[in-house]
Amino acid sequence: MDTMLAAVLSAAHTIIPFLIVLSVVVFVHEFGHFWVARRCGVKIEAFSIGFGPEIFGWHDKHGTRWRIACLPLGGYVKMFGDADPSSFGPSEEAAQMSVADKKIAFFSQPVRKRFAIVAAGPASNYLFAVVVLAGLFLVNGQPYTATTVATVVEGSVADKVGIMPNDKVVSLDAVTMNSFEDIRRTVSLNAGTPMRIVLERDGKTMDVMATPEVLTTTDRLGMEHKQGRLGIVSTENAFRELSPVAAIRESVVEIWNITAGTLQGVGQMIIGVRGAEELGGPLRIAEMSGKVAQDGVFALFWFIVVISVNLGLINLFPIPLLDGGHLVFYGIEALRGRPLSDRVQEYASRFGAALVLSLMLFATWNDLVHLRVVSYLRDLIS
Repeated sequence: MDTMLAAVLSAAHTIIPFLIVLSVVVFVHEFGHFWVARRCGVKIEAFSIGFGPEIFGWHDKHGTRWRIACLPLGGYVKMFGDADPSSFGPSEEAAQMSVADKKIAFFSQPVRKRFAIVAAGPASNYLFAVVVLAGLFLVNGQPYTATTVATVVEGSVADKVGIMPNDKVVSLDAVTMNSFEDIRRTVSLNAGTPMRIVLERDGKTMDVMATPEVLTTTDRLGMEHKQGRLGIVSTENAFRELSPVAAIRESVVEIWNITAGTLQGVGQMIIGVRGAEELGGPLRIAEMSGKVAQDGVFALFWFIVVISVNLGLINLFPIPLLDGGHLVFYGIEALRGRPLSDRVQEYASRFGAALVLSLMLFATWNDLVHLRVVSYLRDLIS
């Protein structure tokens, strides 16, 4: 009985933070679509958190059905006149709509309004991330580690090029380093690439060239990462107090760094420099949510910011079925003066659906391997 209770509590510590994280970022994304659509005069039929059968819901005064569904792995806003929540085409009844109905249907809106409605989802994720991160900086200050070297690992790249304790790292490849986090981020993404390092030693500056070694590490979640390492350590931790304007500015910079790092990581996966096994899905997010929640509210909010940025970024990828795919089609329509043919859009939609489904299956497979479910089942069979 005690074992069962412990298992239930352990599952709750993972599932509850996961539901909170995912529900928040999905709500923010879909509310962006919803808010702009309402202001463009489009009628909203349904606003759903989750997919599948409805657990509970209600209608607002505008006739929109707000619903909570049983599969909490996303959400959607169903707009009037659309064939489905993806908004990739009008419904079969669209041709028989009255003039009044077409005025409030999504598909009949000018391309600029449809573009704004679709772009509002990812934009809301980014705006939300800026606001939350700026709030964290105002309440707790901006955490950082000084760029002064405390320790140089013996035999490391840094040791070989002559970097010494108490050296201050000024810049890497002409980019100023304001914190040790900047150094770590830059070095980790440049494994095997020669870098020009400007140091300050005893009040004087000096240059060295160093090539970060490729290091495979395993984090506390059991995930393996290939990243660059110089072999320097800093232990001088502090918090910067920021004004409201500075907090917003620094949050924008941090979110830009998250976005750039994610894009560079995806690019490295595509060209084969980085292992695709790092691509995670909902099971990995659930595991990380539970572990991050144990580190406190501050860490959980940081995690929500990262997930919100990644959701916004992924939806901007130019893949049919995602927001980015819609935006590409609207851009083409604006240039041509008319939309692409129904057949082209249909084939694009099928391709996008197949690609998204394949990525989801691949990410879930990675999750199962990471959580050792695959090896467990293999052992059972053998």
